[in-house]
Amino acid sequence: MVFLAMGFPIQLQDPIMLAPMAGYTDSPFRRIACSFGAGMVFTELISADGIVRHNKKTLDLLTFTPYERPLGIQIFGNDPAIMQEAACQLLSLKPDCIDINCGCCAPKVCNNGKGAGLLKDIDLLYKIACAVVSSIHVPVSAKIRLGLSQGTKNYMEVVHALEEAGVAFITVHGRTRDQYYSGKADWEAITHIARTAKVPIVGNGDITSYDHALTKLQSSGCSAVMIGRAALGNPWIFCGKTPSWEEKRETIALHYKLMIEHYGSYGVILMRKHIVHYLKGFPGASKIRQGIISCDRIEEIFKILDSSFD
Repeated sequence: MVFLAMGFPIQLQDPIMLAPMAGYTDSPFRRIACSFGAGMVFTELISADGIVRHNKKTLDLLTFTPYERPLGIQIFGNDPAIMQEAACQLLSLKPDCIDINCGCCAPKVCNNGKGAGLLKDIDLLYKIACAVVSSIHVPVSAKIRLGLSQGTKNYMEVVHALEEAGVAFITVHGRTRDQYYSGKADWEAITHIARTAKVPIVGNGDITSYDHALTKLQSSGCSAVMIGRAALGNPWIFCGKTPSWEEKRETIALHYKLMIEHYGSYGVILMRKHIVHYLKGFPGASKIRQGIISCDRIEEIFKILDSSFD
């Protein structure tokens, strides 16, 4: 059954989305999330400059499968012409939407006036959004924070500028740039935005469970909500199920399989950061992780896992 949110430009099977996370939301993890019910997934942030210059590492981040839809491709940059050109080039991939990153707090991004750095130059952000919206036929969205700092919150001005530029929906992370991921997400601000904005709002920040997501969805007036860190090692958050060890082991095995299909043998090494999250909360998890880190073959990894949880 398709979830219908009034005015939302994309059909969602469920109003709970997977947030874009650098280094994590690659194709294998997006497939895992979708298989457990994520209503929409996003690529990690991708450089518009890299797309336009056909940088191989950048283009590799654009790989996805039919099992990851609806899919948004998130791009970042600070030049309207380059952002426009990148968006146009991405049309050949037939994404379900193009998302403009206005919330990345990493210094190497925002210190160059990109990501959350755009929040201090609303005129430039408006020009970027206008350039992208006017040049492509798929929905354009934007992901923002509440401002650069607690003392310079300007989210309503940012929202108004994006609305005027014609974006289809806006995702709001309820923190300022200087908070990074500390403190609590401000859901009062998200609720205020959702109830006053002219476009659908997706709320993001500190959602820890499926039931929590539904509660925030109902209380905030958002059209959808987005889960980031709480989904790492826990794709069951998208369906509300508590997995048995056998189910968790099966999912870990599938994740490994997808990582190797996507990255080759290097996928075993890249999977280590996911294992840390899958094992979170298990007795003796630290010792298990230490053993797994030295492994480069799946057989060795599952021998450790099975002996630990037999």
